[in-house]
Amino acid sequence: DVQLQASGGGLVQAGESLRLSCAASGLTFSTYTMAWFRQAPGKERVGVSCIASGDGSTAYADTVQGRFTISGDNTKNIAWLQMNSLKPEDTAIYYCAGSLSDGRRWESWGQGTLVTVSS
Repeated sequence: DVQLQASGGGLVQAGESLRLSCAASGLTFSTYTMAWFRQAPGKERVGVSCIASGDGSTAYADTVQGRFTISGDNTKNIAWLQMNSLKPEDTAIYYCAGSLSDGRRWESWGQGTLVTVSS
């Protein structure tokens, strides 16, 4: 079974940093496009960032561009999301997801990790 385990969330103050981790098992990590999504209270889940399986190219939502960095290690089957200069509006449950179809469909999801940013 494919399993994604997200961790690293917590309570921080505005301006601080957090690094989220997504540990994958049961899959060939190098073949998956990995992404982070988030869902704020009362809002829909939205994409934050993704990293392609092939060339490792990355993409970011406008709201996090320049503050967040996604990366991955195919040897360790881990993806990270480095979040700097956090803002209260970044408060959400963050989910990692994996896709075999370059993001057209997200087949695998982690359980989510809560990030709370206080002002």
